Amino acid sequence: MTLSTGSLPPVVRRRGLLVYLGVAYVGMWVAMSPLLATAYRRGDAREETGALEEACIAAAMLAPALAALLVVRHVERSGRVRDTLALRWPKPWGRAVRACLVAFAVPAGLTTAALTLGAATGRYPFGGMHWSGFDAWAAGAVLNMLVSLPLFFGEELGWQGYLFPRLAGDGDRRGLIRAYALTGTAFALWHMPTLLMGGQYPGHPWYVSVPAMVTSCVLILPVFTWLRLRSGSVVPAVIGHAFVSSVSVDMVERFADPQAALDPLHMGVAGWPGWIATGAFVTFLALTGRLDPSFYSAGNASRSVPARGW
Repeated sequence: MTLSTGSLPPVVRRRGLLVYLGVAYVGMWVAMSPLLATAYRRGDAREETGALEEACIAAAMLAPALAALLVVRHVERSGRVRDTLALRWPKPWGRAVRACLVAFAVPAGLTTAALTLGAATGRYPFGGMHWSGFDAWAAGAVLNMLVSLPLFFGEELGWQGYLFPRLAGDGDRRGLIRAYALTGTAFALWHMPTLLMGGQYPGHPWYVSVPAMVTSCVLILPVFTWLRLRSGSVVPAVIGHAFVSSVSVDMVERFADPQAALDPLHMGVAGWPGWIATGAFVTFLALTGRLDPSFYSAGNASRSVPARGW
């Protein structure tokens, strides 16, 4: 498959990018303003969020999708919104099921690898496998993830549906590398209000949490993009993102010593063990050409491994 944005005039594409980023970023800051005004700060990774925090987060997560819809309809006027933003199910249904299962399995594998590496190096306080109640925990974690899926559509319709294709352009190697780096960085910096409040890295100052978030997003974004490219749909990317932001975090707490302090900078996908695990997987995807949209075009569909990576 291709991303099909080459027909947009450069001036329209640039205007669309500016409007998209402006609306997405302003929307995030406005949504978080009640928490910023009350000087809210998350001080511990085990701390639960209250009703106000959940409402602000939900509003913020819708901002990228609203920005993308605004640009597609009123700036680009380039066709059907669903087609433009890849808001569709993969077909046939068997392929859709496989794509969704992969979107579960890959983040689960990356999280397991990160926790294993963290435990092996003594940075993750592994508390042992406790099978009692495990089924109930797993079912609850997956159910919570599924309930939150609409909010993650709010993010991925923006980052994967709109921004990455516009930055990738014609899909040459240099353009793709730039698109992955810029989309990941924009994705990370969009979280600035939450980072200032200790959201993703509680207990760390902004000058630590911001670079850590940029590193995490630049590494994980190609995984979400790969899920989107191989299926031709944003739906698997939404599932992958939801898993990383919910079930993966629950896994860190579930398998940790309940009395130990948790520092996301040193455990899970958001910490350096996750950077190593995700970086290795992204390297594999890049070397086998799977991060190039042309790998999934009709002419290459039967090719299992391309002649060269990028």
